[in-house]
Amino acid sequence: MRESSVRLTLHTPLYRAATLALFLSGLGISAAAPLIASFLVTELHASLTVAGLYYLTNLAAPVAGYLVGARSDRTGKRLGLFRICAAAGFLGWLGIAFSTELWMPFVISAVVLGFAGASTSQLFAALHDGLAVRPSPLNDGVVAIVRTALTAGWVIGPVLGSFLAAAAGYRAMLVVVAIATLAQILPLGGLRDTRAAASGDATPDEVPLGTGVAAATGGAEAAAPLTATGRGPGLRAMLPLLVFTALYICVYAGESVKYAYLPIYMNEQMQLSPAMVGAIIGIQPLVELPLIPVAVILGRRFGAMRLMALGAVMGVGANLCFALIGTVPALFAGQILMGVVWGIFAGLGILVAQRLLPTAVATASAIFLSSTALSSAIGGLSGGFGVAALGLPLVFVIPAGFAAIAVVGLIIMDRQTAPDRAASVKTVGATRGRSTGE
Repeated sequence: MRESSVRLTLHTPLYRAATLALFLSGLGISAAAPLIASFLVTELHASLTVAGLYYLTNLAAPVAGYLVGARSDRTGKRLGLFRICAAAGFLGWLGIAFSTELWMPFVISAVVLGFAGASTSQLFAALHDGLAVRPSPLNDGVVAIVRTALTAGWVIGPVLGSFLAAAAGYRAMLVVVAIATLAQILPLGGLRDTRAAASGDATPDEVPLGTGVAAATGGAEAAAPLTATGRGPGLRAMLPLLVFTALYICVYAGESVKYAYLPIYMNEQMQLSPAMVGAIIGIQPLVELPLIPVAVILGRRFGAMRLMALGAVMGVGANLCFALIGTVPALFAGQILMGVVWGIFAGLGILVAQRLLPTAVATASAIFLSSTALSSAIGGLSGGFGVAALGLPLVFVIPAGFAAIAVVGLIIMDRQTAPDRAASVKTVGATRGRSTGE
């Protein structure tokens, strides 16, 4: 499956372009994210407290993402909005690079970069439309490859950003980030949006995980944008997606706690060497990347929601390793478990989000992908209060608790969606029987 999905990705212009564009997206954003606070302190003379408040500007991203996603679902113009958002990101990062006053990066991030962040969700929505036209067992593999490219960009970006900042300064690094953000547009060239239209019925094996029940029962037409009525989904239709996103936030909140306090714990309390700290931090992406396509295969076989519940269990275990054991092998074990967690969620998260709102995939993509900003804020606040109350390393009990909430919620959602999956399979089988005269 993987080799065939690779060939399909390489030979299809949209899939190939999405892979390259999302790699550049991950590369640019992750190069700047760990260093923006240092830029504010070094170049604009912000205090550590004020620099930390910068990340709260990310709370505008979910609102901007929803607005862009709703517009995309009304018009179906995924790639046009993607190009606009990428151009906004270029202008935003360029504006921050040349900022002369402390307030400027805060305003630019909240107003401009909030909308720029919606570019990723628009590309995933365009990819969904392309896949919905020709349902195939290979489609989930294509999404896994594209998602792996985004994650690979996030792995390489921090290393590149640190090198550029050390060699040429923070402002030059941010200019490169702006260029990488704009360069997302180049792989797409003159590609236009795929118009989903009815293309016959599909067997259960042919239905891609991302299109879900709607595409299963009505072909690609059911997964098309809501252009006919111009009306977006109501709150009741969005409720499963919102619940799933909230559970994802519970899992993801632990990442901001970990990246804030695990290095401090290793350096100051455990007195580990820089090489050992780097090895412990670096083991997670090495586990995560190869697991993304595997997670898609296992999700199809055993159920995506069930597999993510298992991933959340591993998140509980990882944080308990950090909090309660306090040895180097335990830290490696925790990071390996977190690699498994994010291999599962990176491979399946966007697919499940689109499946839960198949008639408005751009809105679903935007809500899900922009939720990381909210989870980072929640994790940062809970970690800040938690470390003051519990200290290190017991602060990691808090993200373990968040992950435990996600375990329970995902198990409940899996049980509630199981009848719908069975019904969709029966409907597809009956439709196929009528079409073949059986």
